[in-house]
Amino acid sequence: MDELSTISDTVPPAAEPAAGTAEPVAAVVHRPAGTARGTWAMGSLFEHLLTGEESGGALGLAVVTQPPGVATPLHRHTREAEAFYLLDGTMTYRAGDDVFHLATGDFIWLPAMLPHAFRVTGDTPVKFLGITNPGHLLGLYDEVGLPALERRLPGADGRSMENEIARWNVVGPRYGLEMVGPPLPEGS
Repeated sequence: MDELSTISDTVPPAAEPAAGTAEPVAAVVHRPAGTARGTWAMGSLFEHLLTGEESGGALGLAVVTQPPGVATPLHRHTREAEAFYLLDGTMTYRAGDDVFHLATGDFIWLPAMLPHAFRVTGDTPVKFLGITNPGHLLGLYDEVGLPALERRLPGADGRSMENEIARWNVVGPRYGLEMVGPPLPEGS
């Protein structure tokens, strides 16, 4: 069976509203340090603190660690807004026509439909809180990546970029991900 054929065909739905209300029911979520489920995707580690399923679809939250040089193509999300709060490291972010140089302690909010791209800069990995609203976008990384064997960046035990890019092209559109341009060039 082709590896891509094992990818699910649907994005998980949000929790159902409670009887007589318009709001989904969600339970308290507590994650002791170091216990979040990890995913390796994009040569990076995603530690899932809160999933869309756990938040009734409202929010997704992950601690993301990415090595220097990682760069996304210019893309947009048709359904989700994203926010990033840098815990450590530096990155350059293009949001629409604006370019931002982010460092530890900086925050950026990206509304849905806004074309954006980033590049991790500097000589050390970047670590940030990645937030999505609504919360199901983080499932995309689970589908294209692999369960993290340890809390570290993947090495040869991660997916090759060639294999992962093929998966992004199949899975991304189901999550409303649209590629609209090339990555930020080195040195941006």
